[in-house]
Amino acid sequence: MTPPSPAIVTLSGARRLPRWALALLTFLYVLPGFIGREPWKEADASAFGLMWAMANGQSAWLDPSFLGLDPQTPGLLPYWCGALFIQLFGGLNPEFVVRIPFALMLIFALSGVWYAVYHLAHLRQAQPVVFAFGGQARRQDYALAMADAAVLAFMACLGLARIGHEAAVDVFQLAFAAALLWGISHAIAQIDRLQAHTPYAALPTFLHRRHLQSLTLGAIGVFGLMLSGQPSIALIFCALATAFLIHSARGGHADSRATTSSLSEHTLIRQHTTRHVMGWCVLTAVALVLWVAFALPESYALTAALTPHVGWYRWVKLLVWFTWPAWPLALWGLWRWRAHWRFTHVALPLCLAVSAVVMSALVVNATRQLVLALPAMAVLATFALPTLRRRVTALIDWFALLFFSGSGLIIWIIWLAMQTGFPAQPAANVARLAPGFRMEFSAIATLIAAAVTLLWIGVIRWRTRSLKPAIWKSLVLSASGSVWCWLLLTTLWLPLLNHGLSYGPLARQLSAVLPQDASCVNSLGLSQSQLSALAFHTRAELAPERIDDACTYLLVSSDVASTIENHIDLPKWALEARAWQLNNRSEIIYVYQRLQAP
Repeated sequence: MTPPSPAIVTLSGARRLPRWALALLTFLYVLPGFIGREPWKEADASAFGLMWAMANGQSAWLDPSFLGLDPQTPGLLPYWCGALFIQLFGGLNPEFVVRIPFALMLIFALSGVWYAVYHLAHLRQAQPVVFAFGGQARRQDYALAMADAAVLAFMACLGLARIGHEAAVDVFQLAFAAALLWGISHAIAQIDRLQAHTPYAALPTFLHRRHLQSLTLGAIGVFGLMLSGQPSIALIFCALATAFLIHSARGGHADSRATTSSLSEHTLIRQHTTRHVMGWCVLTAVALVLWVAFALPESYALTAALTPHVGWYRWVKLLVWFTWPAWPLALWGLWRWRAHWRFTHVALPLCLAVSAVVMSALVVNATRQLVLALPAMAVLATFALPTLRRRVTALIDWFALLFFSGSGLIIWIIWLAMQTGFPAQPAANVARLAPGFRMEFSAIATLIAAAVTLLWIGVIRWRTRSLKPAIWKSLVLSASGSVWCWLLLTTLWLPLLNHGLSYGPLARQLSAVLPQDASCVNSLGLSQSQLSALAFHTRAELAPERIDDACTYLLVSSDVASTIENHIDLPKWALEARAWQLNNRSEIIYVYQRLQAP
């Protein structure tokens, strides 16, 4: 006998988040970080350089490279989209234009999480407890409220803030992972409706179209992940999704026989269920063939990295803060649903999240890989909300209130110190960590930050005074606080972040040293991010990792400078200048000029 559901939701508790509030929160979260900043190192800047080269005909589209160097992060589709937007809007600032498709993909990722929870919350096994005298939440209202809560849980994840706003392949990978989760949730929900033989599911005119819709979403997710540099994750996610679909189809044949009134109805339901399953099986087979044909070397490279490059302690610490606050809610949800862990709304996001977390421990850049676990973790965290006790909800609210209010206050105090020099200690810390930085006052940025701060105060006031129950109320402060702090960073601190995280200031120093007619500049040891900034700001013809007799100038990184005599004949070169990253004095670029023959 199946234990009762741990979810307890009343009719009044299953109310939706106001549409204007959800739209405003999404607007305030997506736009900051995509507007008004320079490309940040490393992935953001290197990806921009590659897309800039493709748009200007300096790189092949089917085999993208930047100055002959392979991209740091493999993938085709994100680079295609960025380069295409640069070509379409060539008259605008390319550093802004290139971010438009990535902002759209972040919105698509938020939509994917919303629809995934919406469909999973419709499952019979995910429904809350039915009260003896009525008053429990209706299925549709429950699904809509849970979907709104999922978006809040997704926005609240701390690791999404920076990586989700970069013009790098990670945003596309995140969006396609959410699309795959959306597609399989849609397919499983359709099978559940078929097996329950509800009037909505029994309409033959809708069945075929909805089958194609779920399969199309799954195909977009699978092939999008493959074209964005994650073929192994695409295959793993697709195989897990198909396995859960088969399990859902097999487990519901008895229910469909019990709820149908005739053999013909049962046959029709079984045919359409089989159609769902066969479509996903074919998709998995195609994904396997493509993985064997194009991505098998990646799997061999992966087996050589069984020990995390960041170390176990650092990896665990990264996992804790990167997925906060989704992971504690997810663990709570797993505990509360422990008697139902085989049910799809719990087991599916759990398997997807675990596979992404395990993969993050096997690759070099664990931070980038861990992003793929956020949609599934947000789903798990959402299904924990109907099981929370009042004391746990109060603890979440108090922690979010103290943490984000304190963080926002620190951001304001340091901004005041940068503007006025008071308080003295924060101003001295900024001067020490960012030498040469001069803060300029921006009235627009200050007004935006002040307006959003007033909104944060209004959210706190509403949360402390509102007595109406709602599933999503315990995540309002976490999501709003995350959005508020991110917006403060990208308005008040944006000049400081550009100074410390961008190679623009370094490139402008070098452009002042190199002559305007420097048609050929060699380099040794420079990263792709540094080369990208140099190519955009100096417009010089760079030739990395080689010494050409026709080139008069040579740029050498500090890593290679100690052994420079092994690369060039020093008496034939003169050291013209040094330029360093302003927040890192050890990151120096030396400018050498070839001496003319006497």
